Amino acid sequence: MKKLFVIFLSLFAGYSFADQAAGKVFVDSNQNGQMDPGEMGLPNVRVSNGKEVVRTDGDGRYKIKVEDESILFVTKPKHFAVPLNLHMLPQFYYIHQPKGSPAGLRYQGIDPTGPLPEQINFPLVPRPEEDNFEALLFADTQPQTNRELDYIRDDVVSELVGTSAAFGMTMGDILFDDLSMFPRYNAIIGQIGIPWYNVPGNHEVNFEAKSDRYSLETFKRFYGPPYYSFEYANALFVVLDNIEYQGNGKADPGDIRGNGGYKPILSARQLEWLSNELSYVSNDTLIFVATHAPLGSENNSYSTKNRKKLFKLLEGRPNLYSVAGHTHTTDHVYFGEKDGFSGPGEFHHHVLATVSGAWWSGPFDERGVAISDQRDGTPNGYHILEVDGTDLAVRFKGAGKPAGDQMRIMFDVTHHQLRKDALRDFRHGELLDGLMSEDEVAAASIVVNLFDGGPKSQVSYRIDDGAYRPMQRELREDPYIVEQYQRHEDTRKSWVQAVKSTHMFSADLDDSVGPGTYTVTVRAVDEFGRVHHGHTVLEVVGGMQGSEKGLRY
Repeated sequence: MKKLFVIFLSLFAGYSFADQAAGKVFVDSNQNGQMDPGEMGLPNVRVSNGKEVVRTDGDGRYKIKVEDESILFVTKPKHFAVPLNLHMLPQFYYIHQPKGSPAGLRYQGIDPTGPLPEQINFPLVPRPEEDNFEALLFADTQPQTNRELDYIRDDVVSELVGTSAAFGMTMGDILFDDLSMFPRYNAIIGQIGIPWYNVPGNHEVNFEAKSDRYSLETFKRFYGPPYYSFEYANALFVVLDNIEYQGNGKADPGDIRGNGGYKPILSARQLEWLSNELSYVSNDTLIFVATHAPLGSENNSYSTKNRKKLFKLLEGRPNLYSVAGHTHTTDHVYFGEKDGFSGPGEFHHHVLATVSGAWWSGPFDERGVAISDQRDGTPNGYHILEVDGTDLAVRFKGAGKPAGDQMRIMFDVTHHQLRKDALRDFRHGELLDGLMSEDEVAAASIVVNLFDGGPKSQVSYRIDDGAYRPMQRELREDPYIVEQYQRHEDTRKSWVQAVKSTHMFSADLDDSVGPGTYTVTVRAVDEFGRVHHGHTVLEVVGGMQGSEKGLRY
């Protein structure tokens, strides 16, 4: 049962017009959100203004510089919890914006907060945290309409109610430009029942803003600072904003998107904040970095422009991992010296599968939910972070699919075109199912999409009890998704096109098999060393068209 915390972060006897904020981080023993007599302060808790970082003294007190339009926030220490609002959103910040958001924004921003309070206090509650825990990772939920909010509710949230995960995170593109849907979205995600953190994306932008300065006013209203950190067990989770809005002084009131663009870059201010934050963090801590746009990609089609500055701040730390969304593809990238990261080892960057898949494009299932496979053929879904001390792994979960469903197995004669005229009516391309002639076997290949695979994955296949044969990774489109988009053209959004996937594996089909029915087993070792198996059935008939009397065995 969720508990609604009534939070009074600002407890004051009067007002101060000084440019310094002061207050106390305290143990909220009765969980009423306000500091009562006898409630003790907490030492060594980090408090920030988005640039400087200070630690509380032995009594839990802090002082820090503050400017108008600042957000003060506390880094949640391990073994403590911050209050949550009705929708399970963490309340770890205080917004100081005396005049509120500028006029002219389509969607409501920050109401005027008035003068700086004399005391800004942050309540915390002791909460045990196991070294071994799980967290949910969403990317690009991105509903464009209220109907697509229904999809999120029915396709993802419903199966996660009652989860044992410690918390969840969404890697930006929470919505698709219509920021009026934030309240309903938050209410739906809140039903999962765990604290939920959010990263800003390029579709949470107030497009009427004249610069990046005021581009996240509505985001801040609901979620607080666009970059921040929190501890859980032996890990520090760092949320960064790498979307810089280029500004729009000429927004057309009839155009929700306006005409402003953006670029993927980290601001100097937040990099200074991160440098200050990390100065208090031990070198062996697990650092988990979350952004919206990727830091980089295998084909360099996406890259955060000043990522080397981030790498410099992280160098020398042995336990690093980062995630992003944005591309609606799934990728694993390993940064090394050639990329400006000096180590130790490689910096593993993981571009996550999206909840919305191909922006909720696709045919409908029996529930009326769009079957929205990504552009690289990965089903829409989410990831589960598994942490054990400073070790971690991430596993993919397709929405509404069994946990073991980690691959798609296909037979393909794309390059041979032996029986174009004999394809099934529902096949408009050259993708073969598991029934083919001996001649087709000689020309066919087996193709596997390992949904969360990457450059370190190993895939092989065998027929019945034969020896496993290695498969090679190749950058190519998933033939299934190409055909799905062709077959269901009317359900595909105009910008959705199949793209080359980084987790496709293929091999020539063993042409030594004669007519008969066989089990094809695919064995895959993923980026974390876990082994997955998939199976399909192959039927081979004699001759080009098979026996007139049926199959020969």
